[in-house]
Amino acid sequence: MSLITLLTDFGLRDEYVGVMKGVVASIHPRATVVDITHGIDPQDVTHGAYVLAAAYTYFPAGSVHVAVIDPGVGGKRRILAVECGGHRFVAPDNGLLDRVLADRPAASAVYVENQRHFLKPVSRTFHGRDIFAPVAAHLAAGRGLDELGPPVDRPQLVRGIVPGSRFKGAACLEGCVVAADHFGNLLTTIHAGDIARLVGRGDRKQVMVHVGGQAIHGIASSYDSVPPLTPLAIIGSRGLLEISINGGNAQQRLGAAKRDPVRVDVHRCRTGPET
Repeated sequence: MSLITLLTDFGLRDEYVGVMKGVVASIHPRATVVDITHGIDPQDVTHGAYVLAAAYTYFPAGSVHVAVIDPGVGGKRRILAVECGGHRFVAPDNGLLDRVLADRPAASAVYVENQRHFLKPVSRTFHGRDIFAPVAAHLAAGRGLDELGPPVDRPQLVRGIVPGSRFKGAACLEGCVVAADHFGNLLTTIHAGDIARLVGRGDRKQVMVHVGGQAIHGIASSYDSVPPLTPLAIIGSRGLLEISINGGNAQQRLGAAKRDPVRVDVHRCRTGPET
């Protein structure tokens, strides 16, 4: 089965997503197209990078993943086609693949430049239709990456554009808010593995999480492990730290915004509120 996924910031009000699917169907009618999401916040490469990295591993090897969060469309930015972990990706070279490639090196990568695989004429504002969709269809139909353009020096692929997390001393971990989901849960850049390394052999109840002026004690095991309408920190399904409210909306309650700092301390570190 040929499978193509789509992840964009296009929303569903306009025709953009449907047109991309039409282009794919015209080139490779037997391909199955699956929407990961079209609800990425507009032009938010960081949000898209984290969602793509969280989603793609649940699709079969050989899938082609098209990611279009592309504020530089029509300008000098280039387009990448990358093979990594048995999956192939087509995305702008703007950091959108940073999280995918953070832990797995690319097996191969090229700049997408061979116009034989483009839809003509190429619009300056809709490369999703004229480049990304047809290129993905050709890949799913059996074309190789080497047919799309010149190779990319693989070490240049991960450029640290998208924020992650960092240790500050032996007992503090710093990251930031990436976005809020449909329920108002705050997705952060802090990985569960980093929290495990921070705590070591200790108890996760020793942890204090600071975000939006709120200090949250411990890492909860479930939403209902705290009283209703109480803030909690939890390791979400993406393997990342999330900030939630049991039965409420953390984004509204805490007033947290994208890129707001998040700090995780253990008892060996100062645990008072942020100043």
